[in-house]
Amino acid sequence: MPEIYKQSFKQAYSDHVEMAIFNCGLEHCAPLHTWGPAVRDHYLIHLVVGGHGVYRTGGKEYPLSAGDLFLVRPGQLISYSASEEDPWEYCWVGFNGANAAKLMQHSPFTEQDPVFHTSRPEPLQQTLLSIFGARGPRPENEAAMVGHLYLFLAELMRQAAEKEVHVPSAGSQYVLNAIKYIQFNYSHEVTIDDIARAVGVSRSHLYRLFMSNVGQSPIDYLTSYRIGEACNLLKNSQLSIAEIAASVGFSDKFYFSRVFKKSMGMPPSRYLNSARDHSA
Repeated sequence: MPEIYKQSFKQAYSDHVEMAIFNCGLEHCAPLHTWGPAVRDHYLIHLVVGGHGVYRTGGKEYPLSAGDLFLVRPGQLISYSASEEDPWEYCWVGFNGANAAKLMQHSPFTEQDPVFHTSRPEPLQQTLLSIFGARGPRPENEAAMVGHLYLFLAELMRQAAEKEVHVPSAGSQYVLNAIKYIQFNYSHEVTIDDIARAVGVSRSHLYRLFMSNVGQSPIDYLTSYRIGEACNLLKNSQLSIAEIAASVGFSDKFYFSRVFKKSMGMPPSRYLNSARDHSA
């Protein structure tokens, strides 16, 4: 049987509350147990502690098992279902607040990849269970739950940071310098030759370093970073698509639209309408 806690009310979190717990719980799902397709009005993070299931969003499917976490964003059309042969068991927390979006920017989840795998699920599971253990309607319960939520997010960020590139070698330092260069210059018409020249290596050597340290080519990393920044502008600004394309380094808005659709599974106009409808 599932153990679930839900708040009996929702606060006006967007203006007045930094972080608020909407629900939390743990459940060993029945075979083929499914939620959605539907949307949530808050963030939701699940940690799979056993079994198997599938998370679906953005036209993609993510088969998941023990140690996997997945993020649901407000207004995002999603569904997830348990395996028939080995249904999953998970614990979760739902939350929102004025600080939620900023904290999620520092989490391992991205628009392109809403899934993160941990080899150390125990501390994450323990903080989620601590949120559940502190549940209740009184102010002291609320404070304790939010406190454990911050500890959960801090542990998640810590584990994500440990998986980032930090091999103590000259090669990894070139990669870090290249990434820093991209972050400062992505809004210009940057080429891979520009990046290689800025960090002091050849184009081919930079490619090999990125593939061995990051797992993707420099151009793919640059494109992903630009599309991520474009998503933020589409959601949080009133700029036109042409203006957003120029802001993230694309001089041709039609080429930008093709790259965006390939990366996100939908054209920027549809993403923009969805984001603004949700905001309204």
